[in-house]
Amino acid sequence: MIVHPFNSGNANPNQGSYLIPWGNPNKNILQAMKKTLCLFFLSGLSIMHGQEQKYQGQPPIKIIATDSKPVQKQWKGKFNFPDHNVTFSNEFEGARLNGITQNNDSTYTALITSENTPINISPWYAFKVWAKKKETIDLFLTYQQSIKHRYYPKLSKDGIHWSALDSSRYKAYEKGDKAFGSGSLPLKVKLTLEVGPDTLWVAGQELQNSPLVNSWMDSLTQRKYITKSTIGKSTEGRNLNMISVGNTDSKNMIMIISRQHPPEVTGYLAMKAFVETISSDSKLARRFRKKFATYVVPLMNPDGVDNGFWRHNAGGIDLNRDWANFNQPETRAVKGFMESLVKKNHGKFYFGIDFHSTWDDIYYTVDPKLKGNMPNLVSNWLDKLKENIDGYDPNISPNDKLNPTTVSRNYFFVEHGAEALVFEVGDNTPREFLKEKAVTGANELMKLMLKEIKKQ
Repeated sequence: MIVHPFNSGNANPNQGSYLIPWGNPNKNILQAMKKTLCLFFLSGLSIMHGQEQKYQGQPPIKIIATDSKPVQKQWKGKFNFPDHNVTFSNEFEGARLNGITQNNDSTYTALITSENTPINISPWYAFKVWAKKKETIDLFLTYQQSIKHRYYPKLSKDGIHWSALDSSRYKAYEKGDKAFGSGSLPLKVKLTLEVGPDTLWVAGQELQNSPLVNSWMDSLTQRKYITKSTIGKSTEGRNLNMISVGNTDSKNMIMIISRQHPPEVTGYLAMKAFVETISSDSKLARRFRKKFATYVVPLMNPDGVDNGFWRHNAGGIDLNRDWANFNQPETRAVKGFMESLVKKNHGKFYFGIDFHSTWDDIYYTVDPKLKGNMPNLVSNWLDKLKENIDGYDPNISPNDKLNPTTVSRNYFFVEHGAEALVFEVGDNTPREFLKEKAVTGANELMKLMLKEIKKQ
């Protein structure tokens, strides 16, 4: 069994605080609690639902300058320790390992630093390690001053299939006592790893770099109603790719984006399942695609992802603060695409969603009193999620202060009238439950939008 020890204040398994690789989260988590109660106490988790705390969300968005500023690239190569034939490497897209030292025969300390400062606490790490013979090593993950460890380690033998490190091989030091945010995090952690001739991949979340994202996009384009195109270039010249799903001559449109922030993989995984549902062969999806065109930019920040950045793009900027100034090429590309499409089709964007990740599930919505092209769509949609997912009570944070637009949600609503939101998925959401929310969400959205478009 694997128990995730962070975000202990939230005892509701449906809110995304545990990473446990099982199927039905409600049934299996309850069974696991009965069998492994001692492990939960050792991890400091409360199982008393009466004490559960709800994530209050982030404070109001600060308006910041979005002119480009320098970033520091990490050195890429192999870190060799010939005395014990152990090698660490960051020579792949999405890696982050800035330095490493050997403490003793079997103990190492890694340093992970950010691309620039100031920056929020989302330290991404990803590297490979191997040895000439099988052995057990201890590895400390440490960070620059004032930064704490956030992402629970995932392991892979091929860089494709991942699982969480067994909790018995994980130790946190100087962990905060808060339920969420930096106050809940440890100063450093120790991982006990089994290494050998076969490469072991270690990362904060499942690796989803631009080659893997583009491979997923290409797999979807095998269907005749899905096309892939490039709408612009990133700061470093990578393609900003988009897929179009359904009737692209339609005047009825929706916009989906994700990965403005590189480490936010759970949001990306939810986006994938959401888009795959709209792209499926179900009767509902086929009806929806005749009426609506769906446009998806799965990887808004390919430079940040491939460079292993914590937060920013290669221009050193948080892209989700650039939706008013449009100083960065990535946000400009989406803006230009949406504006040109509205002009070409004489149509409307009815819905826009931006997938992110944070401490726990939260939906940042536009206040329902503000009416866009399909009033009350988001409120009704979230009601349907609550109705159709057993035990799930969406955590909703509405906002009526939308100018300057600053973030994607505000731009989608203010400039296009799209009923818009940011969906932040909990960092440690069980992957099967993450998929359930996304699939249910896509199906309920399609039903609502087909019903509402008939009225217009």
